[in-house]
Parts: sequence; C-alpha cells; structure tokens
Amino acid sequence: MRRGNGVHSWTVFSATSPYAKRVGRGARPAMKKQPAVERRSSTEKLTILVVSPVEEDHLSLQAIIGHPTHSTWMLFNARDPVSAFALLKQYDIDVVICEQELVPGTWIDVLTHLKALPNAPSLIVTSRLADWHLWAKALNLGAWDVLAKPFDRAELIRSVQSAAQHWHDQIHIHPTVKMMSAAS
Repeated sequence: MRRGNGVHSWTVFSATSPYAKRVGRGARPAMKKQPAVERRSSTEKLTILVVSPVEEDHLSLQAIIGHPTHSTWMLFNARDPVSAFALLKQYDIDVVICEQELVPGTWIDVLTHLKALPNAPSLIVTSRLADWHLWAKALNLGAWDVLAKPFDRAELIRSVQSAAQHWHDQIHIHPTVKMMSAAS
C-alpha cells in the first residue's frame, strides 16, 4: 500500500501483498552494499539536556534514561530556556529534549538558539497534545522529532538514539561535503 501527502511518502508491504508472496515472507530484495559509515558506539557517552518546567517530565525521563542499560547517557535538567542556554555553554550536549511550552518562551526559542551554535545538538520536542500540526511545524523548522507525553520508553530511546546519530554524523561529516551542502 502506498500512502503520501505529496511531500513524504512511504511503502508498506503486508505479509499478504503480491510482493511478499513473490519473494517469500521476510525476504528482502537484493540491495547494493552501502559504504561503511562510522556509527556511534553503544558505549560512547551521550549527553542529553531536558528543558521543561514540568517536574513529571524530568522524573519520567530520568527513570527511562537513567536505566542501567543506558549507563553512558548523561542527563542534564533545565526548567527554562535561560538555564538551558547556560548548560549549553558549559557542556557538549548531543540531544535536547524540550517541552513545547516553556516559561518564558517556546521550543522555537530553544531551536533558534541551538541553530546559532557551531555543533548544534538535535532537538526533540515533547507535548501532551502532540498533533500533526506540531509535528509538521517542528520538522519543517529543523527539530529532529516530536514525542507525545506520557513517554513511551521504546519510542523515546529510538528517537534519542537516532537524534544522537544524526548529530554525530553532522559533526563528523567531511568539510568538503559540508561546503557542497551549503552551496546547494
């Protein structure tokens, strides 16, 4: 089944689709081997900044991220953008998880500040009322992801890991590629 809105599209194959019957359940078409890409090691330190005025957010993220399986993940907490900006000056942050509504300001203020940094961390926006409008706006402005609250552990971990990998890839990209990207 193919779905899309003209901007993004994806393909979904069910076990009963003609494609699945032709190549067999679970089989994948032959693909060219992609060049090796440096990936983050699971033992590398990952620094995460949580920006939220909501105490429950900090506690639930600490419970998920502070789990022993993520012992190399460091979590910093800020209640407002001003204290977040101070932490960003002090520490190398890989991923920022930011509540949609802050006092004062919004996640857009945080994103604007992050974009001005030389190695801008990836931003994940959170909201109790995460909807398509917020998702579209956040991604169009440059955020990495939008997560609904209460947090789903698996979704949060997946999002943080992919945001960290994106940040890592961006800072380790060859300077020639950066110049070519900026020119286009």
